[in-house]
Amino acid sequence: MFLHDPPRAGGESMSITGTMPLDAQGVHHGFFKLPYSRDDSAWGSVMIPVTVIANGDGPTALLTGANHGDEYEGPVALQELAVTLRAEEITGRVIILPMMNLPAFAEGSRCSPIDGANMNRSFPGRADGTVTQKICHYIAAELVPLADIVLDFHSGGRTLDFLPFAAAHILDDKAQEAACIAAMQAFNAPYSVRMLEIDAAGMFDTEVENQGKTFVTTELGGAGTATARSVGIARKGIRNLLIHAGILAGDVQKEPTIQLDMPDDRCFVFSQHAGLIDYLVDLGDMVKAGQAIARIWPADRTGVPAITYHALRDGILTARHVPGLVKIGDFVALVAEVISETPASK
Repeated sequence: MFLHDPPRAGGESMSITGTMPLDAQGVHHGFFKLPYSRDDSAWGSVMIPVTVIANGDGPTALLTGANHGDEYEGPVALQELAVTLRAEEITGRVIILPMMNLPAFAEGSRCSPIDGANMNRSFPGRADGTVTQKICHYIAAELVPLADIVLDFHSGGRTLDFLPFAAAHILDDKAQEAACIAAMQAFNAPYSVRMLEIDAAGMFDTEVENQGKTFVTTELGGAGTATARSVGIARKGIRNLLIHAGILAGDVQKEPTIQLDMPDDRCFVFSQHAGLIDYLVDLGDMVKAGQAIARIWPADRTGVPAITYHALRDGILTARHVPGLVKIGDFVALVAEVISETPASK
């Protein structure tokens, strides 16, 4: 089939169309085209790049990046995959969306500059909604149902920095949770996290999981950039996941990974003050409950003591705020529990 305006129940139709087929064999590059009338282009469109690679019957993997537009490991690794993966190397189908939130990606922003929406709080979207809601609705209604496994790349963007980890969520369906954890372990990031989201409403993760799919997400760094190491983790993880899914031949490349857990909200520390943040520990450092982990100094005067923030549990500092100034309500620190270390396979 081609991506087109398929009829919907009650006469509803999708406003997003495509320039290439979803189910044809071989390699196809194109766009999802969303009409967007605006001051500088009355009949303009948002053109979201997509690659579909298919060969024979087999599982479908949906690989996405730039859900938030200021996160770069996914787009870099997926752009490379789109030009290097050959149809004859796979069995099944790979759908690649390196910049799923293209308006935000083009601006280097977390949220869309068009409607101000955070894509990862906008699922399942609306066919008659804003630009972000329409993109979310199309992905949720048309792409996720095709997928057996979904990998959504994230990192910290401009305001967070993470230890590089892959994550699977705590789910009510324990069989589905086990499948997601197995896929996360196959991704084989330096850290592997069983994650509790602080607010899962509207997330792409939640939509995919509610559809019963195997889902893996990541946090591979941050601070508004990507590094050779973080992109290398993404590149290896994609290959491992495709092998795990039975789409790509070969052996999963395993290196040691530290297993982490985020069992409750005591993992998170948030600021109740505004000012200049002074971290007393670094990413990867082990901390104890009650240990001082950061101080916030006034940013507008001298002679006033800093306010000290403490860890709420034992664990490893897994994420922190960037840049150096914080506001009231900003995230300060994530302390995850260390479960075990999985050695590399022989």
